[in-house]
Amino acid sequence: MFNKEDLQQIQEHGLTVEQVEQQIENFRNGFPYLKIVRAAAVGDGVLKLDEEQLSKAVARYDAASAAMRVVKFVPASGAATRMFKELFEFVNEDKRGKGIDTLLDNIEKFAFWPELSQYITPDASEDEIVEAIVKCGLCYGSKPKGLVTFHAYTDGNRKAVEEHLVEGALYARSGDEVYIHFTVSAEHMGGFWDVLGATQPLYEEKFGVKYNISFSVQKSSTDTIAVNPDNTPFRTDDGKLLFRPAGHGALIENLNDIEADIIFVKNIDNVTTDARKADTVIYKKALAGVLLELQEQAFEYMKVLEVGGGDLQAIADFVENKLCVKLPADYNSAVLKAVLDRPIRVCGVVRNQGEPGGGPFWVSSANGTESLQIAESSQIAPEDMHLMQSATHFNPVDLVCGVKDSRGRKFNLTEYTDPETGFISSKSSGGRDLRAQELPGLWNGAMANWNTVLVEVPITTFSPVKVVQDLLRPEHQ
Repeated sequence: MFNKEDLQQIQEHGLTVEQVEQQIENFRNGFPYLKIVRAAAVGDGVLKLDEEQLSKAVARYDAASAAMRVVKFVPASGAATRMFKELFEFVNEDKRGKGIDTLLDNIEKFAFWPELSQYITPDASEDEIVEAIVKCGLCYGSKPKGLVTFHAYTDGNRKAVEEHLVEGALYARSGDEVYIHFTVSAEHMGGFWDVLGATQPLYEEKFGVKYNISFSVQKSSTDTIAVNPDNTPFRTDDGKLLFRPAGHGALIENLNDIEADIIFVKNIDNVTTDARKADTVIYKKALAGVLLELQEQAFEYMKVLEVGGGDLQAIADFVENKLCVKLPADYNSAVLKAVLDRPIRVCGVVRNQGEPGGGPFWVSSANGTESLQIAESSQIAPEDMHLMQSATHFNPVDLVCGVKDSRGRKFNLTEYTDPETGFISSKSSGGRDLRAQELPGLWNGAMANWNTVLVEVPITTFSPVKVVQDLLRPEHQ
């Protein structure tokens, strides 16, 4: 199947022939659906904090954070193509939808208007205005969301990446230090450094902190081979194999390289203005406080199991009621230890109000346990889709991760993935159809074998920007 040049190309990607052959086998066989039991809900897998629980969780985190390494992890790779898709269609294909009308009728309300106005004349045509946004001018069509100006302030407008600096100072401090890690595409690295070089000192002075900013790119060893519709390797016009980035699930490798006690995970576009940040700050701290309490108890029980002679029923109650893992009837100390000795993630989930996104479900495993998972529609069998329709909550990508074990050692996060939860998609290259393969999603299969706890958070903590017109919503004005 592979010639000498192929083998060299595979090796240069950091892959093995066996890994590539397994990827091709996945194309042939597909991925199995998750065994969904039911949607999680308040009282059945979703914890709803009352005021007392909320304040205690926040206080617990505040008391502990100064002595810990806290890191804010922000996936920020790729150009904001989908955000400006309708604008490209208007410029390139003369297609005009309602979104273009909304954009042009409210153009001066966008925080990027002062910058945009420098590239257009007062009598600029509609075509020229839109083209100046996505092409020559702001060039937003080829930039990542992190470098788009989101919000207007009297003391200077902010790009999305800047809002994460502000958030970091408000809830992700380790004493006076704020550690933030962005995953970016290599071609955009310079743009991020340019923005941070100009603004980081301002925010350090404003909040009295010292930022420790780091970046990484998605590793080429996580790429997957592309195939033709008949599942044979796709070759480019010059005869080479085509490897493609395997989705955000590949970022588990980047997350695994982070040195931290706890890690906050939040998407680059899910930010709001200072006037509306209060709930975000409170609930981020609360999620971390819940995590710390669970960790403390899990670590104590791990020590009990290592010594032996402890009350297994008390440990089983904690596992089932707090860690949300339903045990088989014939569990023993080895089963309990295997459950406790895993990374923990506390996920904020939002009441379902029609926003797209995966939802929380109880899922059964081959080992006889049931656990909580964040599942996308592509992972659910057609006959189980009614369960997705009944979901009361969805996933806004609001995670706090505990990545160390009871002895303070880092878990190898790549050992807690479910490789059978990837998916296949149809793409094209050079006008030719191909099939592409994505690895298990970062908060789906890449964390499938973590302990997962769900906490309801208010909708005010969720302010995504999927299309440019979202910047006109109240949470961004």
